[in-house]
Amino acid sequence: MRLDHVNIVVSDMERSCRFYGETLGLRRGFECFLEGEWIERVTGLSGVRARCVFFEFPAGGPRLELLQYENPTGEVFPAHRLPHTLGARHIAFEMADMDGFVARLKAAGVPFLSDPVEVPFVVGTAGRKRVCYFHDPDGVLLEAAAYEK
Repeated sequence: MRLDHVNIVVSDMERSCRFYGETLGLRRGFECFLEGEWIERVTGLSGVRARCVFFEFPAGGPRLELLQYENPTGEVFPAHRLPHTLGARHIAFEMADMDGFVARLKAAGVPFLSDPVEVPFVVGTAGRKRVCYFHDPDGVLLEAAAYEK
């Protein structure tokens, strides 16, 4: 088994596509609308119509799937922005140049919870690991992670 993709439900597809594509540098891929009996059965919702855009990472691996539900619309839960709220909490992106990445995103106005912090342990590798959290336009918690020698 392997991870296929991660889904994020967004409120404004164009804004989120600019963020994940232009700001983070992911490659825009397959796009479609999800509707009909099959997606209603999968989600357990009636009358589903959602726009779907996949993004791919330059280094490969699982894809990122953005969905904007036109019907039915969802709710915003402010507590989901917080790192200690129960459930799936963040998506971590590994990068080679942490300082350059953070500087580029800060210049683009992306809010960070902190500057990069060194983790006191590194699992499975030698060297050090630095991390920091930031939010996407809908408040989804994301992590930048760098493994450094």
